[in-house]
Amino acid sequence: MIGLFHLLTVSAFLFAVGIYAVLAKKNAILMLIGIEFMINAGVLNLVAFGRYDRAFYGGQTFALFAIVLAAAAVAVALAIILNVYKHYKSIDPDDVTDLRD
Repeated sequence: MIGLFHLLTVSAFLFAVGIYAVLAKKNAILMLIGIEFMINAGVLNLVAFGRYDRAFYGGQTFALFAIVLAAAAVAVALAIILNVYKHYKSIDPDDVTDLRD
């Protein structure tokens, strides 16, 4: 049976991969994927700890809201990345020197 320790270990690994992707990559899309890994690690923690709340299922409820908010954040971030690409012809965050037009 998969216990709490196993779920928290997988969550910590996902979070570490997300941190690495955000800090080491020079591509805005890969940084966005790293942020999504970190959000998914948090959602996995909510579900893992929510398993012990049999009365109200609070962890699963918060996880559902976190998934919806993450989907909305990805939509906004992709729109911003597409506009930056249209203006600068690059998605490298170091190439974006100013945000004025």
